[in-house]
Amino acid sequence: MTSVSTPTRQDNGSFRALLGRFPFLPALFILVVLLVLNGIFEPNSLSFRSLTGLVRTYLALMLLAVAQTYVVYAADIDLSVGAIASLVNVTIIVLMQHMGGGGLSVLAALGIGVLVGLACGLLNGFVVAALRLQAIVATFATSIFFTGLALVILPVAGMPAPTVFWRTYGGTFFGIPFVFYVAAALAILLYLLARTRLATQLLAVGDGQQAAFQSGLPVTTIRIGGYALCGVFAALAAFCITGDTASGDPLVGAKMTLFSVAAVVLGGSALSGGFGTVAGSVIAALIIGLINSLVFFAGTPSHWQNFVQGLAILAALMVGVLVSRRGRA
Repeated sequence: MTSVSTPTRQDNGSFRALLGRFPFLPALFILVVLLVLNGIFEPNSLSFRSLTGLVRTYLALMLLAVAQTYVVYAADIDLSVGAIASLVNVTIIVLMQHMGGGGLSVLAALGIGVLVGLACGLLNGFVVAALRLQAIVATFATSIFFTGLALVILPVAGMPAPTVFWRTYGGTFFGIPFVFYVAAALAILLYLLARTRLATQLLAVGDGQQAAFQSGLPVTTIRIGGYALCGVFAALAAFCITGDTASGDPLVGAKMTLFSVAAVVLGGSALSGGFGTVAGSVIAALIIGLINSLVFFAGTPSHWQNFVQGLAILAALMVGVLVSRRGRA
């Protein structure tokens, strides 16, 4: 009996150690399966052009998932990321139009957009960490506030983005699509952020606020820092939305908030905080995109598509979470 059970325990231990080091492995496996299924139903979906379109469309969701991950690190949550993206979207569109739509005006509007996202993140951090309101309730309230502000700035969707902006986002440089430069820059930025003290401290706070406080960490400041980072990444997501849709819409990010939460969980991060990776959240955002593509390529009737998409995302969540939980047990 011993000769059989010992290798099994060693295998389980190795599996847990592997998942502990790379919690996004279940999501990566699901991603590969979905790529294969997409290729079976529509072979052209694996072409370079189709994959470029996939990245271009879901880059905003990847950035929102990253934004959500940093607050989840500290056992918080942000239900206003979609509203922040909407607010930044209409802000930069209106600014670009009022400043002439040239190259410099576009850069100035993007800079102001980052500041708007940062301000929204700091406000969320203040009400949650400093005023000690429950994160889920406080950020739900601020999401209504941000949406209202976006509707004041642009009451009706449809104001077009300057040509130079959307052509740059959808264009190529030296034969390589612009979105891949953005994705490469994002990968470098996330690599550098993962090695900052703030990322480590957010995980420490999520692992146990009381213990973090007793060890001398400024818990309130760290949680505010997480929300500030979240606001900045939500602003970057708004830039991608604007480049992809080429217009302003005060409600464009509303549906993306819960998708960002689902991506964080599917990517292997724990909503209870203290464990996870942004890489997993990025992979999970792509999974959501591939599920949507698969439902379309499979010829699902239009009135059944939302139902099937929800069911498929739920199944992917169950598989990913159960495997991750078993690995951490």
